[in-house]
Amino acid sequence: MDQSNIKQFVIDKLDDMKGRDLVDIDVTGRSTITDTMLICSGNSKRHVRSIAENLVVEMKQAGMPPLSIEGADTGEWVLVDLGDIVVHVMQDETRDFYQLEKLWA
Repeated sequence: MDQSNIKQFVIDKLDDMKGRDLVDIDVTGRSTITDTMLICSGNSKRHVRSIAENLVVEMKQAGMPPLSIEGADTGEWVLVDLGDIVVHVMQDETRDFYQLEKLWA
């Protein structure tokens, strides 16, 4: 799968689990760790964890396991590192507090 197909696959999996308010940020040349950040919201800690866990399972089944997963224990903010794409699944309060969209805009 090429990069745009992988990104669409990830977006589809976030959408499958009802991830809300998806934002796609191109950080090529501005970040040394990734090219794309995808940020979405979940309704609760359980929902945030479920969205991230489903993405991890689907990526593994597609032969592209994540490099790392952070925050799954708390569920307020789960980061799934897919290399060229980093996915942030956050509760609304956490997302409002950190404002990653403004930071990288």
